[in-house]
Amino acid sequence: MSRAEATKARILQAATEEFAAYGIAGARVDRIAKAASANKNLIYVYFCNKDGLFDAVFDAHVGRGLDMVPFTPDDLPDYAGRLFDFYQEHPEVLRLATWHRLERGTAAEREPAVARPARDAKLASLEAAQKARGGTPPFTPATLLPLVLALASAWSPTNAASTPATTTAPAPDAAACRGAVVEAVRRLL
Repeated sequence: MSRAEATKARILQAATEEFAAYGIAGARVDRIAKAASANKNLIYVYFCNKDGLFDAVFDAHVGRGLDMVPFTPDDLPDYAGRLFDFYQEHPEVLRLATWHRLERGTAAEREPAVARPARDAKLASLEAAQKARGGTPPFTPATLLPLVLALASAWSPTNAASTPATTTAPAPDAAACRGAVVEAVRRLL
């Protein structure tokens, strides 16, 4: 890896942590540069501006998630379980997605270009799997996919609904939560 590539990788890592914690508006290029041990100007050279840096971070994490958790329309419960595991191991991905939804304006802007083709492919493969099973499915692919994704992220470390309301309440057991996600998706089908 060249020196420039190493610097860019450090910037992306530092930016991932900064954006996950503070969002686009709250993130500071100065903090990113300091955390990356990089010259602030290099951020602008490599990414043009803070929004460009966020887009690069977001695209890298969405792409990694798509690669690490292959979609299996014939076994949605297993897919939901593997997605649950990914979110437990990489909470920054959901944080970035949440910031993206909150800070980008229109519906078209909220859905990054990297996610659109993947979503369309998932919907098409879900439709094909439903046709192959026969019968009348309880949900259309356009309804089923968001339900599966929401269930898989329900107990994410970044989901406020998954954390105890008081400090005396026990934290949810990850294995039990994963089992509930898998079973809920099974029942959706």
